[in-house]
Amino acid sequence: MKEIKFFLILMFLGLNIYAQKIDKIEPPYWWVDMNHNQLEIMIYGKDIAKYKPTIANETIQLVEVKNTENDNYLFLTVDLSKATIGNFTIDFARAGKRNNFSYNYELKQRKENSKNRKGFDSSDVIYLITPDRFANADTSNDVVKGLRETKINRKDDYGRHGGDLKGIINHLDYIDEMGFTAIWPTPVLTNDMKNSSYHGYAMTDLYEVDPRFGTLADYINLSKKANEKGIKLIMDQVENHIGSEHWWMKDLPSSNWVNYQKEYLEGNTIITNHRRTTNQDSYASKADSKLMNEGWFVSAMPDLNQKNPLLAKYLIQNSIWWIETLDLGGIRQDTYPYPDKEFMSNWAGAIMAEYPNFSIVGEEWSTNPLLVAYWQKDAENKDGYRSNLTSSMDFPMQKAIVDGLNEDETWGTGLVKIYEGLANDFSYSNPSAIMAFPDNHDMSRIYTQLGEDITKTKMALGYLLALPRISQIYYGTEILISDAAKPGDHGLIRTDFPGGWKDDKINAFTGEGLSKKQVEMQSFLKNVLNYRKNSEAIHSGKTIHFGPEKGVYVLFRVKNDEIVVVILNKNQKEINLDLTRFNEIGLNGKKVKDINTSEEFTWNNSLKLKEKGVLILSTKL
Repeated sequence: MKEIKFFLILMFLGLNIYAQKIDKIEPPYWWVDMNHNQLEIMIYGKDIAKYKPTIANETIQLVEVKNTENDNYLFLTVDLSKATIGNFTIDFARAGKRNNFSYNYELKQRKENSKNRKGFDSSDVIYLITPDRFANADTSNDVVKGLRETKINRKDDYGRHGGDLKGIINHLDYIDEMGFTAIWPTPVLTNDMKNSSYHGYAMTDLYEVDPRFGTLADYINLSKKANEKGIKLIMDQVENHIGSEHWWMKDLPSSNWVNYQKEYLEGNTIITNHRRTTNQDSYASKADSKLMNEGWFVSAMPDLNQKNPLLAKYLIQNSIWWIETLDLGGIRQDTYPYPDKEFMSNWAGAIMAEYPNFSIVGEEWSTNPLLVAYWQKDAENKDGYRSNLTSSMDFPMQKAIVDGLNEDETWGTGLVKIYEGLANDFSYSNPSAIMAFPDNHDMSRIYTQLGEDITKTKMALGYLLALPRISQIYYGTEILISDAAKPGDHGLIRTDFPGGWKDDKINAFTGEGLSKKQVEMQSFLKNVLNYRKNSEAIHSGKTIHFGPEKGVYVLFRVKNDEIVVVILNKNQKEINLDLTRFNEIGLNGKKVKDINTSEEFTWNNSLKLKEKGVLILSTKL
């Protein structure tokens, strides 16, 4: 009996040794019936390249096995075009050795109608959330043993505050009732950096949810619960870089996995010049272009070499894996102009081939509409570049709105900046697919940019939400969160949402403790968002605007019998607005309603504007 037990122990230990040959296998599983059916499987383990992999399965073909300079990696390409649901076995054998082993790889069934999933569009308003600063529903994961940042400190603007995925789940009712139709949390994958890990943009594992935010099950549950309310989940992804503590950086897969790898290993980090215009500039030097695309964003963010075909396929598959796993309604891609632009075209193209109705928005932080337009699909670019990207971020309009509301009214300043900003829509192949926003997690809060003036803030939001655009609002805008104490400070911009922590004295989710101005702003935005949610005129109507006159700018959205009117008035004193100027719209004699006050009146020859502000009217009574 003792001999049998001893044998079983030895056998168990032996199996454990074999299992340890594979430390990571990515992607961890895949699906049948995918357009992407030539799957690259990255296998990582001590001396794994010294083993010969084989697959004895009639429905699976092992097409190619690739080694790199590092024997701890193997890359298998398998043809899944005839594969069926279930597991298939990869056998690993080493010549002349007895410690051979096997791995069972899982193929799942896709969610029904996954291919036809609908992305976000101009009917959506996206709520941008920094999860660490929104709500802490699970204090048990505030500190996770083994990770580098080991404390919670809400007084530290750059420390972790404890917000998590369950915190977002618990407040989906609030998000829904406010009128938002999509959520974009900033990255929640593992960010095991020594400090400032809360923001998530220096990822250290591209297939793992940061345990301080929760689990993969929590992330999937967020998507499920959101979808049940008609709210799409958008994932923030980064193809350009990783964090310097990524597990790759301890044992790089190849000699060219990251850009300027040799220099990094010699202790010299090469930083990008941030000259994003080299992507379009026909006069750009090779040196500037190379440094722009291959230099590291910052010293803590190794720049990925997407020209490496193994890494390129890895990144494409990673994005598709998350779309399928989370049932995503969109992707927001960080630092879009920084990676290799041919790769980015292939990346977006592969996603759109898999999901033709999907949406991807790319960040091009430029106030020049020509640069923003360059990255949108169907742009008629002189160099012939085709991005396959559905949407870019409207930094030009953001600046135009802020300048237009802050400047004095002259022939060339003030509201004319907003008017001419919208006139630049001829630049875009599809203006209504561009994402407009008053602010985001990387810039001062709109309330701060507008001098903490609630009237201007309402004007900015009322106008932006009526544009032919996808709209995005940053959490806390509805309660006038400000970074005026340290304008531009990222930690302060991403301040805690009051009520997200159990000991908060102010609760913006319930309204408890909010100031009169905060309640006013929250109510205003809620009214506008809930009207917009069902407004065909705003979603897809014709846009007509009239040049600003005497401090007043008027924009119309028209579809069938619905006409929405947005009036921006910068006059401090009461004025009469001549409505005959707008006769071509066909409103004369029709009843309109103020969507905020519900006051109704008949549109005739003139309208008394009593004070500075925004007036949003509709023929939908």
